[in-house]
Amino acid sequence: MKRLAVSWTAATRIIASRFPPIDLFERLSGDPRDWEAFIALESLVNPRLRQEAGEIALVPPEERIAGPGASYVMGAFTHVNPKGSRFSDGRQGVYYAARAFETALRETVFHYEQYYADADQGLIRSETMRVLVGTINGEFHDVESLDEAERGRVLDPDDYSAGQALASALREEGANGVHYPSVRHPGGACVGAFRPKAVGIPVQTKHLEYHWDGTRIDKVFDYEANTWSTL
Repeated sequence: MKRLAVSWTAATRIIASRFPPIDLFERLSGDPRDWEAFIALESLVNPRLRQEAGEIALVPPEERIAGPGASYVMGAFTHVNPKGSRFSDGRQGVYYAARAFETALRETVFHYEQYYADADQGLIRSETMRVLVGTINGEFHDVESLDEAERGRVLDPDDYSAGQALASALREEGANGVHYPSVRHPGGACVGAFRPKAVGIPVQTKHLEYHWDGTRIDKVFDYEANTWSTL
């Protein structure tokens, strides 16, 4: 499998605003090997801290990052979706980002539609989202370099088992992650980073609102432009 040099100046990631920045990762410094002990001590006076920080043990000390905005990266690895994703079997975190805003939008709309459908959200509701933009500069294994049959399995729209198996093998090699074509936005490109240090720390740009009409996300409100866009 070939490696591809990825150099994006505006890699976009969209997350729910109900997941706020984790203050701990914004201010931690010193030896990352001591973070578990630090979290345990602070949890004595702030019981919510351990829940906010997530499973810090999932990130090796040499891969941990701190400082302004670091929680947007660290959170992707310490708060793992137990149901898994295309490149995680539910035991590891992945930082997903797209080369273009529209790709990130289409990818997240699809997954939030699945979430609402599974939760039986029949009533109309909205979800406020935050847009994160950062740089990515590094080598990623390129899914497009796989032979056609294997590429098709890894990019299957519904079955993530091949992608999870590939990611597991690449993690064993110490890979940064994967570069792959978006399944939800033809022509779009995405990365799935396996290590916090494989991506730059992003900054928040704007907020969006996803409108769920009971069966699908039918429109998106851009707070910066003060406009609704239909999907």
